[in-house]
Amino acid sequence: MTIKIINKSNNTLPNYETLGSAGMDIRAFSSENIILKPFERKLIPTGIFMEIPLGYEAQIRPRSGLAYKHGITVLNSPGTIDADYRGEIKVLLINLSQEDFTIKNSERIAQIIIAAHSSPILQEVEILSDT
Repeated sequence: MTIKIINKSNNTLPNYETLGSAGMDIRAFSSENIILKPFERKLIPTGIFMEIPLGYEAQIRPRSGLAYKHGITVLNSPGTIDADYRGEIKVLLINLSQEDFTIKNSERIAQIIIAAHSSPILQEVEILSDT
């Protein structure tokens, strides 16, 4: 599978840090540092735009290191980017610690996973089979 991508940032494309990585690291894109105060949430720009094929979604997930070391996580985890979305990918981060956290340009802020999904047809019925 190939995914078309536009990179308006000065960062590298999302990439797999190791051969066994399931998620690609995605980086912040900002001309200024972004301060995330305790319990504050912000949409962090990435400068990345994707054309995800039908039948797939991109999932935005936290980075375990940021969560463990600094209390920074993705608020709507996992965030879903649908195949028909063409806007900039932004990551909704929240600071669950007691200290300010500074997000610098090019900092790895989340992981992005491309996953297949199905779109079943729902059938309304009166009775379901037994458990």
